Amino acid sequence: MTELGIIALAGSAIGVVATGALAVAFLRDPVKALVKTTHRMADLPKVMTNRYTAFTMLACGATAYRDLMVIAFLFAVFAFLGFADAWVYAQGGAPYSKHLIAGIAAAAVAGLAIAAILFQPGASA
Repeated sequence: MTELGIIALAGSAIGVVATGALAVAFLRDPVKALVKTTHRMADLPKVMTNRYTAFTMLACGATAYRDLMVIAFLFAVFAFLGFADAWVYAQGGAPYSKHLIAGIAAAAVAGLAIAAILFQPGASA
């Protein structure tokens, strides 16, 4: 790996730590974490628009890159998001079927990609 590649990898690792710390902050005290990150409930629809746009761009990139490992990983993460959101809404007594269906669909894509890697010679991995 080149020196710039190593620096990029280090930047990625720092991003993992920073994002993970935010996840822990929201898990421990969501109200304090909202204040710390300067998120505002009133802007949630705009933020969700940005998130879904980013998810779409990630899926487009993974599809264009044509690497089944990348697709499997990305859609496994998408499945986690769907199942986690379904769990949150179900616990609150809110409708959750759309999130559950999204989680199942994403898990199916991840599973198909993994199956292709494992059982089809020559599949990109």
